[in-house]
Formats: sequence, C-alpha cells, structure tokens
Amino acid sequence: MSLNSSLRAKRSNPGAGAPAPGLLRRFAPRNDGGGLYRSLIAFLAWLCAQAAVAQDRPAAFVDAATIVPGLVVEMRYAGAHNFVGRPIDGYAAPRCLLTRPAAAALAAVARDLQPRGLVLKAFDCYRPSRAVADFVRWARDLKDQKMKAEFYPGVDKRTLFRDGYIASHSGHSRGSTVDLTLANAEGHELDMGTPFDFFSLKSWPGNPAVGPAAQGNRRTLAEAMAKHGFRSYKREWWHFTLRHEPFPQTYFDFAVK
Repeated sequence: MSLNSSLRAKRSNPGAGAPAPGLLRRFAPRNDGGGLYRSLIAFLAWLCAQAAVAQDRPAAFVDAATIVPGLVVEMRYAGAHNFVGRPIDGYAAPRCLLTRPAAAALAAVARDLQPRGLVLKAFDCYRPSRAVADFVRWARDLKDQKMKAEFYPGVDKRTLFRDGYIASHSGHSRGSTVDLTLANAEGHELDMGTPFDFFSLKSWPGNPAVGPAAQGNRRTLAEAMAKHGFRSYKREWWHFTLRHEPFPQTYFDFAVK
C-alpha cells in the first residue's frame, strides 16, 4: 500500500482510525531510556495497520464483470478451492477488480472472442497485499499440505520460494494482472493441459508435454490477450499483465468486496 493511498484512506474517514484511550495507554512510553522510541515505533505500526484495514477501493479500480462482456468469474481465493484450501485474507467477496485500463483492454479481448463462441473465465484479478502475505505464511508452514494432491503433487513444499511458485510480492496487487482461461458459451472451460494454479512445468505456456488441443487453446488465449496489450508469464499459461499498467510501482491492500 502506498503512503498516498494510506493518507487518502484516512482523509476519507478521519475518525475511523482514531485510537481509543486504552490504546493510547497501551503505547505510552515506559521510563526506561529506550521506551519512548519503542512506543513510537509500535504506535506507527498500529496506525499503518489501521490504514490498511480502512482503505477503500480507489476510483481507478472497477468491477470487471460490469465492463467485460460475458466474463465468467470464479474467484478461487475467495473460497476454499485453491492450493491453500481455505479463503485467503483480503477476499471478502468473489469479485474481479481491475484497474480501468486493464478492464477496458480485457473487454476488447472478450469482444474479439465472441464471434468464435468463446468467453473469458477469471480465477483471480486484483490481489490485496495481505493475501500475498497469507500465501507466504502458508508456504512456511510445512505441515499444511492438505491440497498437495490436487495442486502440487510433484513439488516439495520446501522449494516453493526457490522455484518461484510463491513470492513476497505479486503483480496482482498492482491491479492490472489477471489469471484466466477460455470457456465456451455455456461456461465450460476449454482444455488447457493443466488446471489453474497447478504447480508444475506442465503449466508453462510452451511446454510440449500437454496435448495438441491444449497447446492450441493456450495459443488462442495468449494471442487474444497480446493483441490488446497484455504480456504473458513464462511459467503460467493463465497469467497476464497489462503492458502499460497505470500503477507499475504501487502495491495496493484494500479488500476485495
């Protein structure tokens, strides 16, 4: 979350983050030399946490389902069908939020696909920074492997950071990255060779280990997205980012709701 975003969130509701008297006593400095410094740091950390919780959706973001024709939304991290096996922090609703330029570009992709009887199906869009932190905590808990059989059967959880499956920051938090697939007019997903979020080399877009139909479907998706300004990611066939994203250095943390 940027400093400007925090300040805007505080200004929009100046009383929302005001500390209660009990909290002021909680952060009162102790008379032990370094107590004032430690209390100040603790109080500033608390204020930052409150700003993150209170932050509203910026006007630069839009619900993509209101812009993109025929968009099917299945926000995996708002439910339990994902590699963690539970709803992820920051997803209060199954809504696909994107920056306005990203949503407009995605709408153009959808219009191009319509004559072919195809629609887009989104699995993840904007991702709050707190959700990324939730993934990091999960990855460090080596005992929690209840979804391994479905999402990472061939991967040792100890190598998730090294192999690039989990990172401390995500482009999704900048608001112009989307995870998606193709579906027919009835909403049934096309064969892409692997499911969404499958941790495997088979999920790399150019991997020849998947069948010819899946390879063709991956090309159709990638070409349609590239035509309207999205770049692909070499390790995930479903992952695309708007090339000229409006917030290339800003990682937002408002909740999806």
